[in-house]
Amino acid sequence: MGLILWLVIGGVVGWLASIVMRTDAQQGIVLNVVVGIVGAFVAGLIFSGGSINNAPLNLYTFLTSLVGAIILLAIVNLVRRGSVR
Repeated sequence: MGLILWLVIGGVVGWLASIVMRTDAQQGIVLNVVVGIVGAFVAGLIFSGGSINNAPLNLYTFLTSLVGAIILLAIVNLVRRGSVR
């Protein structure tokens, strides 16, 4: 059950981050899940409070994972296009 919840929350986080960064039309559901989970990992490295990957789910870990996913998408946009957008 934990794996399914992890994938669902990762998908929601990736989807919200793609809406914020205006890349939603370019991404599918699988890429949203990947962005959410990898973004949560990045957030776990940057912030010491934890993310959805290593802490219980609450508002702080959700927002931390969302910030990590936004940072990840900004880095990808910077590398691909030369601007964050």
